[in-house]
Amino acid sequence: MSAQSPGQKFDYDRHARSRPLDDYWGQVLRTVKGIPVSEDQIDQIVSAICTGLDFEPGDELLDIACGNGALSQRLFGFCAGFLGVDISPRLISVARANFEKTPDVCFLEVGAGDYIVREPHPERFTKVLCYGSFQYFSEDDAGCVLHTLFQRFRGVQRCFIGNLPDRERAFEFYKEPVTQEALSDHQTAIGIWRTRQEFESLARQSGWTVHFSTMPNEFYASYYRYDALLMRAS
Repeated sequence: MSAQSPGQKFDYDRHARSRPLDDYWGQVLRTVKGIPVSEDQIDQIVSAICTGLDFEPGDELLDIACGNGALSQRLFGFCAGFLGVDISPRLISVARANFEKTPDVCFLEVGAGDYIVREPHPERFTKVLCYGSFQYFSEDDAGCVLHTLFQRFRGVQRCFIGNLPDRERAFEFYKEPVTQEALSDHQTAIGIWRTRQEFESLARQSGWTVHFSTMPNEFYASYYRYDALLMRAS
């Protein structure tokens, strides 16, 4: 992620259209100072996701706000079925062109909030991923997504929400003063910054228990981001 001015509005679909079709990481801002992160960094992400979701044979994975599918496709071999949803027409068109393998691997152009309330067979999914995207949901949508996942997607026991910006560490990322209003705006390049306590409160209101983790120090964003694993209480 390259530094952006605090509070500056950002449009992911427009940004994705500004990058070459094969610049997968650049399209989704998985970059450092504009340069795509290394394969070693991506491997660390995949490892964290696999550890958190603890894949089993037969798992059906739902990837919410999946972007262009470049990260998603690293997980196809761990599950029997996959569906990725994203609101960006550009990113979904890239995902379909490069990674879709119907009927087992599919991508839909639809917003997360709209999709989860309309999915006709939510019980088919066993695991959920939302990596680097949850902070771009409005407060209302964030609460709706967590609540609906818990209530409708009853087969889901684990939900991995990764790469969340930590409000307590915003000062370590920004090199200029930042307002509380900017940190609470989901329409910026980084989205809403939440403390772990704030995220846990939001998740628990929907019924989830939460376990937090941080990537290794060598991970490019470990100094200001954390991951959250949501589970149903046993």
